[in-house]
Amino acid sequence: MWLKPEEVLLKNALKLWVLERSNEYFVLQRRRGYGEEGGGLAGLLVGTLDAVLDSTSKVAPFRILHQTPDSQVYWSIACGANREEITEHWDWLERNVMKTLSVFDSNEDITSFVQGKIRGLIAEESKGSLDREEDPEKFREALMKFEKCFGLAEPEKLVTYYSCSYWRGRVPCQGWLYLSTNFLGFYSFLLGAEIKLVIAWDEISKLERTSNVILTESIHVCSHGEDHYFSMFLHVSETFLLMEQLALYAIRRLFDKETFEGDPVLHDPLQITKRGLESRAHSEQFNAFFRLPKEETLREVHECFLWVPFSHYNTLGKMCISENYICFASQDGSLCSVIIPLREVVAVESSDPTSKAVSISTKGMKAFRFSEVRDFELLVTKLRSRCGAASSPQHVANVEVAAGPSPDSLLEYYEGQPIASHKGNSKTVSTEALMTVFHPQDMENLDSKMLKEKMKEQSWNILFIECGRGVSMFRTRKTRDLIVRGIPEMLRGELWLLFSGAVNDMATNPGYYAELVERSLGTCTLATDEIERDLRRSLPEHPAFQSDTGISALRRVLTAYAYRNPKIGYCQAMNILTSVLLLYAKEEEAFWLLVAVCERMLPDYFNRRIIGALVDQGVFEELIREHLPQLTDHMTDMTFFSSVSLSWFLTLFISVLPIESAVNVVDCFFYDGIKAILQLGLAVLDYNMDKLLTCKDDAEAVTLLNRFFDSITNKDSPLPPTVQQASGANDAKSLHPKVDITDLIRESNEKYGEIRFEDVESMRRRNRLYIIQTLEVTTKQNVLRVISQDLKISPSDLEDLYELFKKEHFLSCYWSMNSPALKHHDPSLPYLEQYRIDCQQFRLLHHLLSPWAHCANKDSLALWTFRLLDENLDGLINFKEFACVLDTMYYGSFTQKLKLLFKLHIPPAFTEVESLSPSKGAQLSKEELIHFSLLN
Repeated sequence: MWLKPEEVLLKNALKLWVLERSNEYFVLQRRRGYGEEGGGLAGLLVGTLDAVLDSTSKVAPFRILHQTPDSQVYWSIACGANREEITEHWDWLERNVMKTLSVFDSNEDITSFVQGKIRGLIAEESKGSLDREEDPEKFREALMKFEKCFGLAEPEKLVTYYSCSYWRGRVPCQGWLYLSTNFLGFYSFLLGAEIKLVIAWDEISKLERTSNVILTESIHVCSHGEDHYFSMFLHVSETFLLMEQLALYAIRRLFDKETFEGDPVLHDPLQITKRGLESRAHSEQFNAFFRLPKEETLREVHECFLWVPFSHYNTLGKMCISENYICFASQDGSLCSVIIPLREVVAVESSDPTSKAVSISTKGMKAFRFSEVRDFELLVTKLRSRCGAASSPQHVANVEVAAGPSPDSLLEYYEGQPIASHKGNSKTVSTEALMTVFHPQDMENLDSKMLKEKMKEQSWNILFIECGRGVSMFRTRKTRDLIVRGIPEMLRGELWLLFSGAVNDMATNPGYYAELVERSLGTCTLATDEIERDLRRSLPEHPAFQSDTGISALRRVLTAYAYRNPKIGYCQAMNILTSVLLLYAKEEEAFWLLVAVCERMLPDYFNRRIIGALVDQGVFEELIREHLPQLTDHMTDMTFFSSVSLSWFLTLFISVLPIESAVNVVDCFFYDGIKAILQLGLAVLDYNMDKLLTCKDDAEAVTLLNRFFDSITNKDSPLPPTVQQASGANDAKSLHPKVDITDLIRESNEKYGEIRFEDVESMRRRNRLYIIQTLEVTTKQNVLRVISQDLKISPSDLEDLYELFKKEHFLSCYWSMNSPALKHHDPSLPYLEQYRIDCQQFRLLHHLLSPWAHCANKDSLALWTFRLLDENLDGLINFKEFACVLDTMYYGSFTQKLKLLFKLHIPPAFTEVESLSPSKGAQLSKEELIHFSLLN
């Protein structure tokens, strides 16, 4: 354990302690007579002394001392009851502190820093134990320090705090990091020097974990172009997780209103807690990994073994349990995972107490056996109660989960389900995949390609016999191998529905799509107009979309989704994706696949600012720097990769590849998510590396890649030539050798398959901060460019004025979800209208900036000025209106200023303020200002 630093004179201690390890600044000692045979007379005496002392006076057998060169005074900083404990402390010091001490100029500074660091660690450990015990006193003390040090508004809520070091140049300063709902704060007071730092979460453009020679495991924060480094955390992973959650929460709440309004979990900033943030982060990762509905919350995690019957062995992994699902993912490299909806569970038993086993039986006579489960009896009781709740009518799905060789597909189990039972729907909603209608398989005349297709189907049937079929099937490395080869045409819709998680949405929302179709038919909105315009641009070469059958199905799915999610409505590229979904899935299934893609697998892709696509392009650039450095060195501008790859991400390569090849990419996407698209993008660039390095400009590189995509074929595709896009007409023109899509996908897996899901999600979170801030900078530049032409204020002053205006806008948003500024903020509005302030905010800025704010009736002038600017009477003014009036006050001619004053004293600006409030003269209360600002 760490000890409060106390002086030790080694001259008196050498007889009692033996040196074990040492370096320039620390010494590890062992108590003489401990852990040694014999030990001589001195060891015997020391051992006897320790034995007769009572428990309060006994000395730990190991300790660590801090020393500085040429000093006889040492400081005890840690002790240990055994070698393992003290070694852990020693290793931490070498890893986190040793390299840092070399930057100090004097021994006194080194000692002061080490003492402060150790005291911080002790407080951190005690805080951790107090957190577990939920002791409010310690937190209340920290809250008082936080409020005293930073002087923020009373509603600002402290979430948690950590001991750490903040780097000023090359020198670390030991202190406390405070994390609140809207701000990151650091405070240190050592040797008479006070350091205070406050950064709003919405100002952070980069937040990442870094390490270098001096800073081991530090957290890097970038705000307004300034870099800040924090290190020496006791629990750096926990700290970074909470910082990331708070930063993303602020960004989504203040900048990304489209996403936040549909996210009730963190709706009230005053309800944020450390435990809630950690739970949210783990639930988001859990839902993304297993493709579960966003509403699921991770409740329990158990490390255990799952019996894999077809391999006859137990695989180690983690069982993750939410309200409606039991999931398992292996940790031994076998890539085995299972998803068990509780609606499918028919029995839960504790089968073998000696091995702490839990057996779960599902519909279709299938059983799963988990062993070495901690508190397995309690878990069985919980699962039984949840399964009883989960069998209510809205959760029951008539989908059989078969473990045998049944050839019936998952799709067939939906035949006769609610969509067909709704009156009139059988005539308006298609119940067949378009591919089965426009390209039925000829079972009598099988050519070589159809024979290969049948062999693929047979491989999947063998897999179904081993791993089961349906939502609870085992997903293993063999599953991925078959995915890489391409899913057979007859199974594509079923497996897309399964691997995307759309099967769960469809099962728990019976009849939902039919209702949407009925309610949305005949609606006329901007989205429906755009849909009508793009209908015949969606795979126009395919026979299915040259007929009314395909066009009508596409119209219904897109219109129903726009009705379901008006925040997204309709976005270009959705029509191309939906067309491909309709080829292989029934209409209702295509709708739920679209929901899975737009709302889970590609979040924020299909909104007005396509933030999600921009984020993933940032991730793609990071991966290019890591895996293809020679290409990065050659390119002078990385934005080339963003511009050329945007359509890859938005359409999952469908817009650049022939349809018979693109569907193989979609197969991989539904199984591996965005990771599959990133891997394929890297493989495309790698394949064309040599030619790209010789390109003289971006246009030549784009042409090269387009020719490459034209040369991609799918030699095993059973589609007829009339459907395939890679026609023989292009063969003679193309000088590029043909590349088979299966080979390209296989190569992308072999070369870049080590990219982990967790790393991709981490890069997504990191890039989201940067992308949002980049868009904010663009907004500012556009606003300043538009209004600077009409003003005399200098560009630098105008930029400062914009930042002040924007900050005042946000100050009203920090502590209330109901502020008019936040309610009216919409990033999709024209640049000038995105940030607006109300009367009270204008009053504060007027008193701070106006040259007329020194007169006796300044409140009246502020009110009248606001009423003059608020021409549309919505109680808000934009930055242009604000800047124009200040420009007149400071730089206008005498006539212009006089004209402004005259307008302020006539309606609609003028109000008889004094007569309504004679006792207060010209000073108005906040309530009176609000009252007058709302008068027409």
